[in-house]
Amino acid sequence: MNASADMSFFGLISGASLPVQLVMLILLITSLFSWWYIFIKVATIKQAEQGAEEFENTFWSGGDLNKLYESVTAGRRKPQGMASIFEAGFKEYVRHKQQGRADVSDIMEGARRAMRAAFNRELDELDAHLPFLASVGSVSPYIGLFGTVWGIMNAFMGLSNVAQATLSQVAPGIAEALVATAIGLFAAIPAVIAYNRFASSVDRLSVRYESFMEEFTNILQRKS
Repeated sequence: MNASADMSFFGLISGASLPVQLVMLILLITSLFSWWYIFIKVATIKQAEQGAEEFENTFWSGGDLNKLYESVTAGRRKPQGMASIFEAGFKEYVRHKQQGRADVSDIMEGARRAMRAAFNRELDELDAHLPFLASVGSVSPYIGLFGTVWGIMNAFMGLSNVAQATLSQVAPGIAEALVATAIGLFAAIPAVIAYNRFASSVDRLSVRYESFMEEFTNILQRKS
């Protein structure tokens, strides 16, 4: 193998020691999983934002709430996002009214609890996989650094049997070790950026859902 092949990216990986190669493999697998979750979260949050926008436009158009409830529950798919919160609150409200409970505070408390439970379920779904991205972003550089330290240690230990060390002898071992750090950063940087972006989007949706819950509660209270 010539010098240029030895110093190529894949040559450095294949020439690294087994522990360093295992570190690189772990980081590559972690990076693939993080990218998979990133694509899933992009689709999930985009769908939630579009669903909230469409439902708010329909809700504030001034239509009858009973008809809106029927349209939300008519589909085969379970309501999601803001529609799920509306469905839970209005269903509980109607149930209390049909039972003949005249106490407005009991009716509103039941509807509020139902909406809060639906809100927590929707928020859990939006938060899914975010802890994994946060862990990848914070841990991957240290895993890569471990591979780098191990590789550099092996490189210098290999020089103990050499009478006179030269740069050409040290450079390949150090380069192999630094590849682990590069792969760690490659796994961490997209995960950190995606986590911050998704966490901000989830926070905005959370505020949007809570605002709707308060406004819908006021509407139900006036109807009572």
